[in-house]
Formats: sequence, C-alpha cells, structure tokens
Amino acid sequence: MAVPSSTSKQVSFFKTCMNGINALSGIGILSVPYALSSGGWLSLILLLLIAASACFTGLLIRRCMDSNPLITTYPDIAATAFGKKGRITASIFIILELYLVATGLLILEGDNLHKLSPDFALKLGNLTLDGRHSFVMVAGAMIFPSIWLSDLGVLSYISFGGVISSLIIVAAVFCVGTTKDVGFHGKGSLVNFKGLPTALSLYTFCYGAHAMFPTIYNSMRKKSQFPKVLLLSFITCTITYVAMAILGYLIYGHNVQSQVTLNLPKEKISSKVAIYTILAGPIAKYALTIMPISTAIESCLPTKYQENKPISILIKILLLISTMVWAILFPSFESVTSLSGAGLIILVSFLLPCLCYLKIFGIYRHFGYELAGISGIIVLAVLVGVVGTYSSIAHTIKEA
Repeated sequence: MAVPSSTSKQVSFFKTCMNGINALSGIGILSVPYALSSGGWLSLILLLLIAASACFTGLLIRRCMDSNPLITTYPDIAATAFGKKGRITASIFIILELYLVATGLLILEGDNLHKLSPDFALKLGNLTLDGRHSFVMVAGAMIFPSIWLSDLGVLSYISFGGVISSLIIVAAVFCVGTTKDVGFHGKGSLVNFKGLPTALSLYTFCYGAHAMFPTIYNSMRKKSQFPKVLLLSFITCTITYVAMAILGYLIYGHNVQSQVTLNLPKEKISSKVAIYTILAGPIAKYALTIMPISTAIESCLPTKYQENKPISILIKILLLISTMVWAILFPSFESVTSLSGAGLIILVSFLLPCLCYLKIFGIYRHFGYELAGISGIIVLAVLVGVVGTYSSIAHTIKEA
C-alpha cells in the first residue's frame, strides 16, 4: 500500500476524532436493536466486552506502527511480523472486509429510500429494477461526489456530518417511542442462547474500523494523541450503540427489524427525520471506507501510475459500481453485516492485531498478564468467528 501523501498529515486532534468516530459509527447503529433482540438483555455485556477488546487491539496497532518508522499501513504491520505472506494475507482480508462494509452502506440506503417511496422503480431498456434495487443505484449517484475527496482533513467535515446524523437518529427514535400509540412496551427476554451468534456477529460489525486506523493515525499532526482519539471515539460510539439498542428493543421488542428505521411509522415527523438523517451516514462514510482499498490497488500499479489523480478516481468509480452490483445481489442488510462481522472483522480487528503484536515484540516468549489478556482475546475471537460465520452463512443461504 502506498504511503499517505504529506498533504494529509496536517489533521488536528478534533478533526481526527471526527474521522475516528465516523469510522466506528455508521450503519451498525441501526442493527444493534435487532442484535439485542436476538441475544437478549444480557448480550449487552458482550457488546461492552467487544468494545473494550476492540479498543485494546486498536492500541496494539499503534504500538506496532511505532516499532518501526517504515510501517505506515496495516499490511506493513503484517509484513513486519510474518513477511510477504503476512502482507498478502492482511491485504486480502482488509480489502474483503471494507468491500463488504461499503456494500452494506449501499444496501442501507436502498432499504430506507424504498421505505419512503415504495412504488419507485427504474427501467433500463428491457430491464426493470424494483424499488430497493432502484434506490441502490440512486444511492450510488448520491455518494459519487464524495469519492473524489482524498484528504482526511477535508473528509473530517463530512465525518462530522456523519457523527451528528448518528446522534439525531437516536434522538428521533426516542421521540417515536414517547408517542402514545407507540411507547416503550417491549419487555424482551433476559438471554436467548439460540440468537447469541447473530448478536455477536452484529456487535462485532459495529467495531470493524481497524483497517482505517493506520490511515487516520498517519494523518495526525500530533501522533502522541492517538490513544486519546481512540478512547474518545470508542466511548462515544459505545454509548450511542447501547442507547440505540435499548431504545429500539424497548419500543419493538422481538418485532424489531434488522434496521430499526424500517420499523418506524412513516407518518410521524420524528420517523421521517430519522430515515432522512440515516441517508447521510453512507454518504459520510463511504469515501473513508474505500480509501484503503483504492490505496492498496494503486500500490500494485507501476510506479508512474501511483498517486495519479485520474487513475485514483477511476479505481474509486469502479469500486463504487461493483459494490452497487453486490448491494443489489445480496438478499438483505442483515446477511452482509453479520457475515462481515463474524468472519472478516474478527480477523482484521481482533486476531491479526494480536498475532502481529505478539510476533513483533516477542511477547509470546514470556508468560505474563499481557500475554494472558491477548490470548484471551484470541480465543474469544476464534470462538465468535467460527460460530458466527457458520450462523451467518446458513442464514444467508436460507434467505437467498
């Protein structure tokens, strides 16, 4: 992967916080009520455990990068730890993870726009696309202008809009619950062991921003402040996730859908505010999500074509088009988020940071509290990955 340009290395603490929170927040906020309904109230403990583990592995990534000034990207970390095979493996997993997240953003746009206008359809010659699929195309056109941006300082302003939209959505859902004909009546269950794999997968999806952390870290003016950025980002997003999960579950109980906005009554003003606001999320997040993918592809090109603006834009356009196609083909939002969370995010955000840190610093040679803690995260990640991936694939096949 190419080293970020020097023009991006002037991002302030506040702007970095906006990029960090925007990287962590986003479409996961709509699925947490469904995750809570799948796993029951006690599954919130798992959400907090996953958040703490993800924050810790984010710090491990920073320590690995500080160990060698030549390390500037996530694949660089894997290469330092495991050589060329490590670089290739990490690059493949990162690209697949971010690609699925980008696809999920488009599915989200299509579902919510379809809720607002269920009779809308597009005709392309003899081909007619139904409402949801038509709106995926519309969403792609809305996102298109943002992919021209590559400076994280500029993207931070878009990220700020994404952060504000998440807060507005929580407030809007709360307002819906306070109305007389809706209310907070969903008591729910204490624990649902059958639904725990789905809950774990969706909770994990909420914290799959580690592939973007090196890019954000390299853009900082004062890199020593990164741990504060990380802590603030995780605390803010976790509070938002927990609030949304509880609100959605209290309002709709086991009837909550994979995106809580699909439950909201269209006639209420607060519902319309929530739905329209969530449409801003993918626009704010998409460009930041695909940036590491386009950078990785550019780094594989001949030197004279690297950091070439027209080539970079062409790559991003092709990524946008291909994710639009997959967003049309995937059966549901839940299928792409749970599959991504259970498989790829577990690898990129939990397993690889731990394994690379153990190898680079030789921690595995000496037993202690640090090794015990990291080993615990690895065991938990493997368990969640295996069970969650099996559950997600089975559910996706059933829906298809």
